[in-house]
Amino acid sequence: MVQTLNDEVKNLYGGNVRVRVSGIYIVQDQILLVNHSLYGKNQSFWSPPGGGVIFGETARSALKREIKEETGLDAEIGEFLFVNEHVRPPLHAIELFFEIKSVQGNIGKGADPEISAVNQIIEEVRLMRLEEIRSLPVEAHHSIFTGVRSLEEISGLGKFLSKPGITDPKA
Repeated sequence: MVQTLNDEVKNLYGGNVRVRVSGIYIVQDQILLVNHSLYGKNQSFWSPPGGGVIFGETARSALKREIKEETGLDAEIGEFLFVNEHVRPPLHAIELFFEIKSVQGNIGKGADPEISAVNQIIEEVRLMRLEEIRSLPVEAHHSIFTGVRSLEEISGLGKFLSKPGITDPKA
């Protein structure tokens, strides 16, 4: 399936390597996920909450801010878990994943302040079981869910993840 990136997202983030932070919050065999319509309103992309680090902001501060913006929750950031390289042209991100120890507040659908009101990409925020995630097409969820047998395995994925087949011109 050919996917076309939302034009505003493409203009903001396309063609650049971006540093992102993401939070893993698991409770009662469910993980907190945000559905982004990056590739159009009818094409889901479920991923843990997170977003870009702003110049001068620490990774932990950025994650607290992003979780609040996307979900309405106040999060207590835990341990650093791993780095993931997300390459899906024209997007390329180095993602720093952290454990979320606890949250306060009620889950709600937030907004991305960098994107105009008419082009918002956050469609839904909710807790999901791994079986639900696996029932989605592979392009509809973050790659960290590929190959894990349980949500707990996400914490032990390793220090650096990169999708096989990514071309490294200097390798």
